[in-house]
Amino acid sequence: MSAFRFPWRQANALIGGVLLGSILLAAAVAILWTPFDPLGINLRARFAAPSWGHPFGADEFGRDVLSRAMSGALTSTSVALLTVTFAVLIGTALGLVTGYMRGWTDRLIMMVNDALLAFPGMLLALGLMAVIGPNRYGIVLALGIAYTPSVVRVVRGTVLSIREREFVEASRVLGNGEVFTMLRHVLPNAFAPLAVLATSMFGWVILSESALSFLGLGVPPPAPTWGNMLSAARPYLESAPWLGIAPGLCIAVTLLGINLLGDALRDKLDPRMAG
Repeated sequence: MSAFRFPWRQANALIGGVLLGSILLAAAVAILWTPFDPLGINLRARFAAPSWGHPFGADEFGRDVLSRAMSGALTSTSVALLTVTFAVLIGTALGLVTGYMRGWTDRLIMMVNDALLAFPGMLLALGLMAVIGPNRYGIVLALGIAYTPSVVRVVRGTVLSIREREFVEASRVLGNGEVFTMLRHVLPNAFAPLAVLATSMFGWVILSESALSFLGLGVPPPAPTWGNMLSAARPYLESAPWLGIAPGLCIAVTLLGINLLGDALRDKLDPRMAG
């Protein structure tokens, strides 16, 4: 029967790669070109329905929705990449130190980390954005701080089990320093759960950034993001539903692609999923 088993893992990776790749390609193309100026106002095209000229229609100011969705993809993906990079770098460093060194360092860092984990990530980000103010790098900082505790917890738990392995003890016996042992032997073996977490976190950040923009705490208008496009479309959903379909579809496609890729990556890296 195994010869007729459908390769679900490969299918997940393929479909997820195509979906996420299409969004990233649109974001990359938006750096150089969009069909229309995303900020250009054309009052003659107000609420234009989807057509060959405007495949996703036009908004209340006559701006092309497709162009704004492409520009919004660039904003959302760049914010997500910067946020995930920030959270992974800071969280990995803290989790590696706390899990390997233990002692008072572990207790102090984890006390602060658990205090941050006590707040829901979105609530913590909202509080930080209220202090920092709505801007691109404020979102990266707020969401990065909100998601770093999760990385610290995962990396620390992995390092706690790795530090007791024979090859780590052998490195100490050979006279290697603690920093060398952490970076050369412990950190590479913590990569698998970290990679799965980072993939999932990319989707969480996309959703959180869209929620913050929807609430008016994201990148300030008129710069387009998927969240503020949904917020602007809300009063016109009955008369011009295409204004909300385009950004909503972009968010859904991105999250679906990330989830499928994350599942495939987990199946590949987790030995318990073998067979």
